[in-house]
This record gives sequence, structure tokens and C-alpha cells, in this order.
Amino acid sequence: MEKTSGKTIKKFNSRMQARLLLVFCVITLLLLGLMGRLIYIMQTDGERYAKQVLSRQSKVSKILPYKRGDILDRNGSVMATSELQYRLVLDPLRILLYEDYIIPTQNALKEYFGIDPQEIQSILESRPESQYVILRKNLKFDQVKKFETMMDETKEKIGFVWFEEEYIRTYPYNTLASDIIGFTTADNRGLVGIERYYDEYLNGTNGRIYGYYDSSLNIERIVKSPKNGDTLVTTIDLNIQRIIQKHIKEFNSEFGSKNIGILVMDPNNGEIIAMASNQEYDLNSPRDLSFIPEDELSALTEEQKIEQLNILWKNDVISFGFEPGSTFKPFTIAAALEEGILTENSTFYCDGGEYFGNSRISCHKETGHGELTVGEALIKSCNDILMQIAALEGRDIFFSYENHFGFGHKTGIDLPGEEAGLLIAKDNLNATELATSSFGQSMNVTMIQMAAAYASLVNGGNYYAPHVVKKIVNEKGATIKENNQILIRQTVSEETSEFIQKYMYQTVEVGTARTAKVPGYTIAGKTGTAQKYPREAKTFLVSFLGHVPAINPEVVIFVIVDEPQKVVKQADSTIATKLAARVLNEILPALGVFPDGEIDYLLPEDGDIEAEDEIWETGGFTDTGSSGNDNSTDTDNTGTNNSSDTGSSGNDNSAGTGNSGNDNSASTGNSGNDNSASTSSSGNNNSAGTGNSGNDNSAGTGNLGNDNSADTGSSGNDNSAGTGKSGNNNSTGTSISGNNNSTDTGNSGTNNSTSTGGSGTNNSADTDNAGNNNSSATDDNNISINENEEINTPSGTENSETESLRGTED
Repeated sequence: MEKTSGKTIKKFNSRMQARLLLVFCVITLLLLGLMGRLIYIMQTDGERYAKQVLSRQSKVSKILPYKRGDILDRNGSVMATSELQYRLVLDPLRILLYEDYIIPTQNALKEYFGIDPQEIQSILESRPESQYVILRKNLKFDQVKKFETMMDETKEKIGFVWFEEEYIRTYPYNTLASDIIGFTTADNRGLVGIERYYDEYLNGTNGRIYGYYDSSLNIERIVKSPKNGDTLVTTIDLNIQRIIQKHIKEFNSEFGSKNIGILVMDPNNGEIIAMASNQEYDLNSPRDLSFIPEDELSALTEEQKIEQLNILWKNDVISFGFEPGSTFKPFTIAAALEEGILTENSTFYCDGGEYFGNSRISCHKETGHGELTVGEALIKSCNDILMQIAALEGRDIFFSYENHFGFGHKTGIDLPGEEAGLLIAKDNLNATELATSSFGQSMNVTMIQMAAAYASLVNGGNYYAPHVVKKIVNEKGATIKENNQILIRQTVSEETSEFIQKYMYQTVEVGTARTAKVPGYTIAGKTGTAQKYPREAKTFLVSFLGHVPAINPEVVIFVIVDEPQKVVKQADSTIATKLAARVLNEILPALGVFPDGEIDYLLPEDGDIEAEDEIWETGGFTDTGSSGNDNSTDTDNTGTNNSSDTGSSGNDNSAGTGNSGNDNSASTGNSGNDNSASTSSSGNNNSAGTGNSGNDNSAGTGNLGNDNSADTGSSGNDNSAGTGKSGNNNSTGTSISGNNNSTDTGNSGTNNSTSTGGSGTNNSADTDNAGNNNSSATDDNNISINENEEINTPSGTENSETESLRGTED
């Protein structure tokens, strides 16, 4: 032993070395023996040991997918469902361990699924380490059942293939209600519509199968079941939805438009019965852009294609903003009634417009309506009186009621992508903006905002949250959530609601919305015509917002037509009212709303309204052969609201065939002002020539002007002696009359006014005012366009001080 620095170091002597060598040799011999034994086992009994190892090896064999919940309409019809299908899966790793399984399995797959054996062989060669290769997708239950039955019954070595369930989202009605339903991605996530908004309810939780092979290579399973998604019962009626989409297609086929929106809802609980806009798409192929011409589609970049798809998928009923025009007028009046600023009997005087500094905002009737009650202002859609009412309210009250009715805010409808609209801030509501806002300009709203607010006006004052899902039911059938009459607030009193119901009914019966009538039903509502930005483009959006029945309504309908095409004038709200009438005529019986006839006690007494037909915002609907004098001075307005009898003309003419002039009695061929009821009598100071007529008569054979000589079929004052032709520059067709007609030989006239394009007795000198040039309509439910109207809307502060502003005629 040696000591170094106080420590003892033990030497590694020869004895220790001998012991270490002995241990090493023993371990080496044992290892060699073990290796020999393993080699022996592999050669003599390897298969048995392999099975024992596999029997102890656990693995997750497959996922059990959940079924996404169904979407049903209010009557139980399936609008969206998930169809059970199967995937065929191969395990290459294990089938290669047992080569005697390969050929029989290949043959079976070829027989039952048409899979080429070479395809299987290629997979085994290229992916020998894989345990999961999908051979086929979207297999039906019948195919799978036959194969599984064969495997249970056969004695052949077929194995290492299995089936996985999967659910494929399908939409039985393809394009129907596409804006509402939406669709899902490949991984079962909702992308738009109800599918997205209620994704957490519709989705469920996957289950799993944990499996292992036993000693006989059979799979033993432990199953954890999936939890399926919930089912949605919507408020949508597929039959009504089908009807409105059909009418949109028919309108666009006949006329065309930039966009159309139709919304039908129940005003008593906020349920949306149907909604649709211009473009629909196939929910089973939502990314199909084949409607775009092939040459244009090929030129689009991927970003542009995505943009086109977003436009296609957009629900314009909740996300398209527009100026409401005159459909907003009931809200202005309701606010004043609620605040006690006016009563039903309050009267105002319309002199044709209001001045704001050096600028003037005109009523659609620039000569003025005269003295009107509040209700008559609604019926005649008088902009002047609405401006006066808004001025009495002031910016504070007006702005507070805009918000109170929900404008400028999202309604909270259970659909993604809703817009809030846009209001002028209260501090910026100066006199001009307040005036234009009173009749629905200088603001931006959505269809769902307007419909929900209007429903509260006519249902007694209750603002219900609009919604498209009625209830949510789990897979056991239990209701887990229900949307039913979610009352948000009280907007107006019962008295104000009754006032609005009454005068909206009169607006349809004797006012600006007469072409919205449906035989047997009491239709109520308001028209609107809004000039779009930029104003100089002179493009228009026309609309109708109404309810049925007029008293205690069951249905609210809102129709907008954005930039109608192939029409005489875009600024004609009858385009929307006639489309609404077509839709209502078909959906009301389907909804179980029965005819109720007229409500006589709500109609004005004779003479109260009817005596001033020229107030109709569209100039009325005149039929073939109509003509008349004393046209109002609206820009581009023509004719005077003549009744729709063939050949009738003039103001307030009775329905006699061929009558013309003002206040003529109902005698055949009578004409002129206040003519007596004698056959073939003539106008003022006319001689008793056969078929003579009065001022500005249509140029039928034998018609005469004033002071005509007594020649049969001769001419009027200083008229040249054209055969049977007279009047002012009238064309030579029988019974055709009006202003700016071509000057045929012998035609002449007396005392025509000198306005550009204007003619006829006592016509005011407005640009483009003319006689009756009305298009002929014989059926109020056929959409035809009246030439009598053009709307020049104010744009608020855009106008110069010297510019004369005009309001819409709606």
C-alpha cells in the first residue's frame, strides 16, 4: 500500500484481472446461447410467436364519425342532411406478412368493387410500411353489406381490409333557399348561412373504435359511440320560398335587373317565412362558376374567382344597403304621432316644396297638393308635408326614433354577414339633411331592418327579433332551444299602429300603391323610389313594403328591384308593386291567409281622395287610346291618371268608350269640357258635325277642335282640311292622340303652350311634359311600365344654393 497526499490507493493486481476475465467469458457464452436459441425459434416456430406478439399489440383502427344535424323547414321537409357513406381501407403492412391473403383479397376486391389487382399490387410495392390506404370513397351501404356477408361466409383467406363510415352533406333541393341555408366545407364546417351560424349545434363529436388482433388474427374491438349533431327546425316555408324564387327568375327573364330582393315574414313573432335575392347557386356545387362565360372565366385570377364566389354567396336581404325612399315615410309620421307633435286630424299645406336658404326641395307635385291631413299625406306620398313634420320633430327626436326603430344597427338575425346600415350622425342632421331623411334619402338601410321595423308599426307596436330558426332538437328528439316571439321593445302605441294600418290600406286602395291589389284581399303598404348614387347616372331602386290583411296582419312582404332593365323608366314603383301583387296572389292561399274583401269603413268617403287622381306617384295606369289635358308639372310626368278603360282619356272622365276631355259625361263619342250627353256632340262652341270633339282630342277620324266648322269630320280652328284629323300636331292614327305627335298632312291645332315637348290645352311649360303617351296595360298584374314618371331625388348637401332640389314621387 502506498500513501499519496494522505490517500490510500489499491492496486489492480493479477487476481482481480483473472476474476474479471472469467465474468466476461461467462456473459459472452450466455449471449451466444441466447442468439442461437432465437435463431432456432425463428426457423422452427416463428409464426406462432408472431401471432402472440400481434395479439398483444393495441391500435386505433378507425374513427366513428358523427352525423351533422339536419336542417328542416317549418313543415318538416329536409333542406339539408348528411348521408351515410363508406370508405374502403387496406392495411399493406399486415397483408404482406401473410402472402397467402394477397391473391384472394385482390380477387374479391375486383369482383365487388371493380378494383384492378394491379392497383393493389402497386400499393403494396410502393407503400409496404403503410397501415392505412383508402382504396375507394362514397360507397353505398348495399355494396358494403354484400362484401361483409361474403367475408363472413367464405373460407378463403380474405382480410386486412375494412370499411370506415363517413357522412356527406347533401341538399335535396339544390338551389332552393341557398341564401339562407349555406353549405359546409369538406371537414364538416359551416361556411355561410345557417350552416355557419349554428355550426356548434349542427356539429357533434366523433367516436372511436380501439381494436387489436387476437391469436387467430381476428380484430377485437372496443367502441366509443359518436355524439351526433342537433337538428334545426327553421321558420322557412319551402313552398313559399319556391314561389318567390320562381317569380324572381320570371322577372329577370322578362325584364332583367341588377338585383331583386323579396322578403316574407310573420309580423307577429319575427319569423322569416322566405327570403331570396337575385343570384342563387347549387348548394351541392357551391363553387361552380359556369354561369360566367368560359372566355371570361378563364381570364380570371384565383383572387378574382374568390371574389365572384363571395358575391354569389352573399345574402343581399341582410347585407345590401340602399336608400329606402318613400317606404320610410310611415316611420317619420309614426314618430310625430308618438311624441304628440301631431294627431290624425292635423292638417298641413303643400305648396310644392320647401326652401332651405336659397335651395328648394320640391314635392313630386311641384304645383302642390294643397291642404292635406296627415293620413292624406301618406296616401299621396307628399314630400313637402313630410319635410314639415320632420322640422317639427327636430333632429333630436328624429334621430332617436331612427335608432328606436333599429336603423343604423344590426337586427341580430341568426344569419352571418348582416350589415348595420348607415345614418347621418345627429350633429350633422342640419335642416337639409333632416328634410331629405324624412322621406327616406341620405340614409342607408337593409331589407331586414325595414321589414322588422315595419312589422312593429303594423302589429301593435311590438318589435320582435327577426329569426330563421324556430327551435333546436337533439338526436333524441328533445327541444334544447326555442326561438319564439323574442320581444325586443315597444316601438309605437296601439293607436299609432292602427293609424298606420288604416292609411297603408288606403294607400293601396286609392293611393300610390294601387297596383299592389290582389282580388279578395285587403292589401296595405307603401311604395318607394330611390335614386342611386351617383345621382347623375339616373339609376333607381324601386320597392314596395306592405302587409296582409290590412287589419291584424299575418304577413309582411318587402320587394325591391334594383335598376330594372328593359323598361321605359326605372323610376316607376309600379314595377315593384306589380311584382309584389304577383307573389302575394300565389303565396297567400298557400299560407292559409283567406280573402277578406274590402274594409269599407276604412276607405275615404267619395270625393275625398278620388277627385285628385293626378296625385298618383306613377301617373296612373292608362290603357290604349288614353289622352288628357292639364297635366301636372312634374319632370317627365305625362298623362293624368286616367282610368283604365279602353279609349278613355282626360281628367276624371267617366267610363264611356271614346270619351275625352275633362269631366265629360258618359256618352259615346262625347268630348270637350263639360259636354252634354248627346251622341256625337262636340266640344266648346263646336258645330254639330258628326264625331266632333273638344280640346286636344285624339286624332280619330272625324274629331274636331274648338270652333270647328260643321263639316262632317272636318277640322278645328284654322286647322287645315285634313280628312278627319284635328288636334295639336296629332298623328294620323285612329284614336291616337297626345303631345309631340308627328305632323301629318292636314293636322293642326290651336293655342298650344310653348314648353319643350309639351302640348295640349293648358299644359304647363315643364321640360318633356306631354300628353298621354302611356303604355297600354290591360291587366294590373302584368308588369308594364308607365311613361309618366321620372324622379329627381335630392342628395342632401350635394346641391348648390341655386339648385332646385326635387324629392321622389314615392
